[in-house]
Amino acid sequence: MKEDYYEILGISKSASAAEIKKAYRKKAIQYHPDKNPGDTEAEAMFKKSAEAYEVLSDPDKRARYDQFGHRAFEGGGGFGGGGMNMDDIFSQFGDIFGGAFGGGFGGGGFGGGGRRTVKGSNLRIRVQLTLEEIANGVEKKIKVKRKKLAKGTTYKTCGTCNGQGQVTRIQNTILGRMQTSAPCNTCGGTGEVVDSKPSNADANGMLVTEETVSIKIPAGVVDGMQLKVSGKGNDAPGNGVAGDLLVAIEEKPHATLQREGDNLHYDLYISFSEAALGTSKEIETVTGKVRIKIENGAQSGKILRLRNKGIPSINGYGTGDLLVHVNVWTPKSLSKEQKEFFEKMRDDDHFVPNPEKEDKSFFEKVKDMFS
Repeated sequence: MKEDYYEILGISKSASAAEIKKAYRKKAIQYHPDKNPGDTEAEAMFKKSAEAYEVLSDPDKRARYDQFGHRAFEGGGGFGGGGMNMDDIFSQFGDIFGGAFGGGFGGGGFGGGGRRTVKGSNLRIRVQLTLEEIANGVEKKIKVKRKKLAKGTTYKTCGTCNGQGQVTRIQNTILGRMQTSAPCNTCGGTGEVVDSKPSNADANGMLVTEETVSIKIPAGVVDGMQLKVSGKGNDAPGNGVAGDLLVAIEEKPHATLQREGDNLHYDLYISFSEAALGTSKEIETVTGKVRIKIENGAQSGKILRLRNKGIPSINGYGTGDLLVHVNVWTPKSLSKEQKEFFEKMRDDDHFVPNPEKEDKSFFEKVKDMFS
């Protein structure tokens, strides 16, 4: 089981944005690769801390994490999914460290002299899923328009920073001469600028192309969950890495089933005659139709639990149940003969309500549903 993001950063669930940032900076500096060369445990903690910060520093992601836990980000790898890499961390969170490491980084995110690996922008799409697809998992092939580096585009060393990726400024202050470094505005920190490109490419040598992307969606996802397909966002100039494709899950309403967590609910209506005599009914589930038996004397409000006929837990905690709610349908109009029959039965002992101990109240049934 994955560690809690709040525990990784050593903060409470009510921590402010400033407290989250401060806690992450402390952890990141403590476990930074430059400070712990060759230490695999420190590197793992460095990645965990960045993953926790990436989620908790974003109000939307934090809200979904607080509601769903780790399952809100599973299935797509990368941030929020356990697939952290150094390029992601250094590219997105380099400014967190300030001058703690001389304005640059060792490890995978930056090369010599402060040149950094640029990551392309992310793309976002929304995918609608039926309950059946959610219950069984599905692979979707989606057409995505993304920027890709045009063939024939070449680069040359940036003249502003001479390929260093950053520029150094020296200022005279009352405290003496101070040196500061910042990413080069001309090349964006890559150390390279476009030398030549096809006429139909943009200023960065990019072309918008349509690509079919295969997205594997695991069983048990929930509405609002976001998955990530690494490297299927927009390309980055030069030797940069492609951004990611962020996939937001949208659950389609089902005609007869209602979802509640991993459990499903189904309203089954039966007639007076069926309730009195007993019957069998075919009902729909997310894995196909099943036939259930209704015993004679069934009462309205009775709940039948079909084990493991619900939605699989995305965290691997088993499969939910299908709860069938039995409702005895009362006819709104009767023929003359029917009225005469029920008039005769009005005072018949068999028709007088006489609940037994096993006939639980509504509140007891609700309690059982969540026990």
